[in-house]
Amino acid sequence: MKIVLIIVSILLIAIVLLQSGKAESASNIITGGAELFANRKERGIEVVITRTTLVLAVAFMVICTVCSVFGL
Repeated sequence: MKIVLIIVSILLIAIVLLQSGKAESASNIITGGAELFANRKERGIEVVITRTTLVLAVAFMVICTVCSVFGL
C-alpha cells in the first residue's frame, strides 16, 4: 500500500507542476489587474490536467486515510 502511496504522490507532484500558471491571476489581486474576474474557460489538455489532479488528490487522501486507520 505504501508503494501505491509513493507512486500517487510522485504523479500528483508531477501533474501539479504541469498545470498552467493560475497563480498569475493571484498576482493581479495585489496589482489590481482587471483580468482577474474574467470568465476564462479551460480547454483541451487543461481540462485533462485539472481532472487528473483532482483524481490523484482524492486517491492520495483516501490512501492516506486507509493507511492511518488500518495501520498499514
